[in-house]
Amino acid sequence: MKRTTVKLPDELDERLRHEAQRRGITVAEVTREAITQYLSMPSGGRRQFGAASAGHSGHSDVSSRIDEILSQEWDR
Repeated sequence: MKRTTVKLPDELDERLRHEAQRRGITVAEVTREAITQYLSMPSGGRRQFGAASAGHSGHSDVSSRIDEILSQEWDR
């Protein structure tokens, strides 16, 4: 196992230590778990929203016409 030094902001260090104490495990264990979970996420940890752009209309004025568009849809 390799040793790695990481500099954390005070608030993050405090949260990390609190979580370790709450769960009764070491800071190193919490850190390993967090890194493992982050790296196993699609796109290296960036959240993906599958529904985003699912309804892409190709029109750039949708946000300014939302009331009109919704009214048309409800009248169907």
